[in-house]
Amino acid sequence: MEKILLVLWPLFALIAMGFALRRTALFSVDFWPSAEKLNYFILFPALLMNSLATAPLDNPKLPFLASAIFFILAVSSLLVLVNKYLFKITIGRFGAYIQGVTRFNTYLGLAIIADLFGTEGIAIAAVIMAILVPSTNIIAVLSLSAGKKVSIQQLFLPIIKNPLIISCFLGILLNLSPIGLPFGSDQLLRLLAAASLPLGLICIGGALQTATLKNEFKPIIVTTLIRLLAMPSLAIFMAYLFSLPELETVLLAIFFSIPTAPTAYILTRQLKGDSQLMAGIITLQTITAILTLPLVLTLVMH
Repeated sequence: MEKILLVLWPLFALIAMGFALRRTALFSVDFWPSAEKLNYFILFPALLMNSLATAPLDNPKLPFLASAIFFILAVSSLLVLVNKYLFKITIGRFGAYIQGVTRFNTYLGLAIIADLFGTEGIAIAAVIMAILVPSTNIIAVLSLSAGKKVSIQQLFLPIIKNPLIISCFLGILLNLSPIGLPFGSDQLLRLLAAASLPLGLICIGGALQTATLKNEFKPIIVTTLIRLLAMPSLAIFMAYLFSLPELETVLLAIFFSIPTAPTAYILTRQLKGDSQLMAGIITLQTITAILTLPLVLTLVMH
């Protein structure tokens, strides 16, 4: 428990720093969107590409890991869908709920894994993300577009243009090709990647919107408890069902016990969903994870 707390508190300190800095006059309003774009389009894709280019794609357990992930997403999405019809939830709100349950904060997840398991953990985490990033983005777009007259282009363009999906694809291609990362390009990617996680965590704090918690606190807290406690329980069960090794089990539990992605707010707003509800879910999950993450990690690592 002590080791876990020592790993987690600096990460949440960076989030708190971002939250505080956003509310000072030290940086202009334009700084935050620019910092988020730099990380989202350049720094974080560099981390993913570098990790996947050297990831153990010949691991015989990868098909089982992928199957476990798809089952977790299928079960959780189905449960949210059932509740949509039971409680007559509108499409805009349904999209926010399903993202609150299935999507994940990539920066926080990889920062935890890097500190706990180093390069070995990052390599496997990159493979998990190569499966999770496109899958959760497809689920998000479909859930926010359900029942609307949406063209194939409108449906798949946000997914195809996603820099995280593109970098995952390029990293896998480099891994499978004889080219690899030649002429010191691996060092360049490592330097870019090193800046990604701390900047990402600070931007998470800057994006928190505590004012949104005043509205609809009950559905927000229910979604938070499902995401931070029920989802890791389901992940651990699926890992056991598919006989995954200990490291893969822990990493799977981490990805499904971290709060939802801050970018879910942007996607929800773009597709005319309930962006205020989404902002509330993101904020409460990030704050509550300070308490739930040490508990989940202690249970899964012992």
